[in-house]
Amino acid sequence: MARWLHLRAFGAAGRNPQPARGGDSTMNPGYGAVWALPFVAMLLAIALLPLLRPRLWHHHQGKIALACALGFVLPELWLHGGASALHLVAHALLGEYLPFLLLLTALYTIGGGVSLRGNLHGSAGHNTALLGVGALLAGVMGTTGAAMLMVRPLIRANDSRRHRSHVMVFFIFLVANAGGALTPLGDPPLFLGFLHGVGFFWTLRHMAAPTALLCALLLGVFYALDRWYWRGEGERRPDPTPDSPLRLRGAWNLLWLLAVSGAVLLSGVWQAPFELRLLGQVLPGQDLVRDLLLLATIGLSLATTPRDVHRENHFEWGPMAEVAKLFLGIFISIIPVLAMLRAGEHGVLGPLVRLTSDSAGQPLPAMYFWLTGGLSALLDNAPTYLVFFNIAGGDAQRLMHEATVLAALSGGAVYMGALTYIGNAPNLMVRAIAQRRRIEMPGFFGYLGWALLVLGPCLLLVQAVFWR
Repeated sequence: MARWLHLRAFGAAGRNPQPARGGDSTMNPGYGAVWALPFVAMLLAIALLPLLRPRLWHHHQGKIALACALGFVLPELWLHGGASALHLVAHALLGEYLPFLLLLTALYTIGGGVSLRGNLHGSAGHNTALLGVGALLAGVMGTTGAAMLMVRPLIRANDSRRHRSHVMVFFIFLVANAGGALTPLGDPPLFLGFLHGVGFFWTLRHMAAPTALLCALLLGVFYALDRWYWRGEGERRPDPTPDSPLRLRGAWNLLWLLAVSGAVLLSGVWQAPFELRLLGQVLPGQDLVRDLLLLATIGLSLATTPRDVHRENHFEWGPMAEVAKLFLGIFISIIPVLAMLRAGEHGVLGPLVRLTSDSAGQPLPAMYFWLTGGLSALLDNAPTYLVFFNIAGGDAQRLMHEATVLAALSGGAVYMGALTYIGNAPNLMVRAIAQRRRIEMPGFFGYLGWALLVLGPCLLLVQAVFWR
């Protein structure tokens, strides 16, 4: 989700092209398909163990994630030496994982400090309105920020409902993913495009129509489904949330949320005159300043949020810890898979790359949409976006002028993060919060089934209308 936080991972330095610093210059280009096995094992563990061995998964998921990470690190150490292994792991941890975790922690903490008191009854109309508002907010404050802000009021609105898991599934579709396609601040892939020269308002002009269509389709399907569930529930359980006027508490956190957006934006437009060298990595000064500001927002949120607000929101660190463990394994085991993608037509995944053009060498927008999206559902959507951005030529001015290919790969990267729980970090966070509030969420394949059945046809229609 957030590898854009350290652009030199991809051999780029934002708007001012220069040699990569602290990036992947030592990345072994010869990774074969067997090197993907640790990442595949990580995916299978997330998909199968909660179903087959739930107690084992619940108590040992951190150890399992570490084992998958070591499945890459130990062979890398043995075959390519300590220097290569240290460089790759240090880069993944210092330049990618820790900034990623800081951003998520800041948004999770701030979102958990805002409480909408009062009671919205979870009717189909109210739920649809909440999902629509959340999708709009995602374009302004990012999918993670909007998801953490809106998930608890939505859960509270439905705490008397018998059928609630579908509400959370559509929340992931709309708020944690699709709504982030409107601005570069909405989702990391679009911010990557902004840093590589794509105009800030280009995204809004060219992504507003397909995003509006996708969100309208999803909201329409949700309203019909939720209304059907509502009518079929019969006598409902007593509502544990007493009726009272709506009132916002923890409003200071809205200021800290703006500070997070400002810190992230600052790191993309400001070139600091200093840097830090650590474990062979060069950490740019603007990234360090951003991370310090994120730490400050976490502290300020905890200091200014009344304790009863946290109690009302059932705020706890468990969901954040779960995401931290899982993404540690993902960030390390995914290293060789991303190298295969960056190798382009000459790598193991070359046949996939060649599908983006026809026999005359002309780009195929539909293939950019589905390939970028399909890989984004399993890999990190930000580097996947950048890989296909460069496959399309990497010239932002030309791509903005031609528009269709850039819009297609942008839509694929953002929209299809919703196809799996691991496609975007907020997906797992929403799932963890819902489960701790005793909402029975579908497993990995159950969620995938929902996505293919509901989101799949909507994506087909959007692609047919805009990116043939």
